[in-house]
Amino acid sequence: MRIGVLGTGRIARKVCLTLKAMEEIECYAVASRTLEKAEAFRSELGFEKAYGSYEQMVEDPLVELVYITSPHSHHYEHMMLCLRHGKPVICEKSFTVNAEQAEIVREYSRKHGIFVAEAIWTRYMPSRQMILNIFNSGVIGEVKALSANLFYSVADKERLREPSLAGGALLDVGIYGINFALMNFGSDIVKIDSSVQKTDLGVDANNFITIHYADGRLANISSGMYCISDRQGVFYGTKGYVIVENINNPESISVYDSEHELVSKTVVPPQISGYEYEFRECVNAIREGRTESWSMPLDETVNVLRIMDGIRKDWGLKYPMEK
Repeated sequence: MRIGVLGTGRIARKVCLTLKAMEEIECYAVASRTLEKAEAFRSELGFEKAYGSYEQMVEDPLVELVYITSPHSHHYEHMMLCLRHGKPVICEKSFTVNAEQAEIVREYSRKHGIFVAEAIWTRYMPSRQMILNIFNSGVIGEVKALSANLFYSVADKERLREPSLAGGALLDVGIYGINFALMNFGSDIVKIDSSVQKTDLGVDANNFITIHYADGRLANISSGMYCISDRQGVFYGTKGYVIVENINNPESISVYDSEHELVSKTVVPPQISGYEYEFRECVNAIREGRTESWSMPLDETVNVLRIMDGIRKDWGLKYPMEK
């Protein structure tokens, strides 16, 4: 499937190295705000076409799927541009700035029968089912709580600093912890508590979130951009616990018993980088005539954004592009 990449930033380069190694994908076109940037990207990564505007690329009839890598603040605009030209889309997280924007994209996609998916890679990885299989085995008993953290020292990045780019830790890294909780505990949520440390520009730098579930389970999630953490996810059961190394791209899953003895350690299957799973699923879904992915349906994308909207409301954090 011929892919067009919208944006030429760091994540675009990283992901495209994976795309080049995939049989399902042809790295066909790239678009940037300037032709010079697009040409440099094309030359570096071996794309066939380079466009100096996003509009030109989505008008190319040979583009079969557009991968959007622009800042959060522009995802909605760029997805709607693609959809109005009939182009299927896989868009980087956070899908949009807020749930209202995501709902508009969802309804347009469904009305016109055009595929759209959020590129939050952990939703598509085999580690997701591996964790659920451990739960279902009963080896750690009844799982009562989880914790997940994801901190990177990235406060110097403009896309994270700037309110005008929908910056802050929540939409960039906190979203992984929220998805980690929802993938494993579901969405029957009764209350969410949180605390935040803001930057001098008013976006969230570090945050701590507790999700309360109707059945009494708790999910404690933390994320930030001022420091570095171990990135672990931990599930606490009545007979033991499970440690997932790196919730942002799980590397291993270790099971411990009530005496803190290691019962088993499973390493995730070999992969190109981890990005391949989301693209493989999207290609298969489009070929089957689907308009959504099964690993990350649009209703779930909207649900995550509603949760983040509520958290930001508690913090008094509104982005300039929001009414």
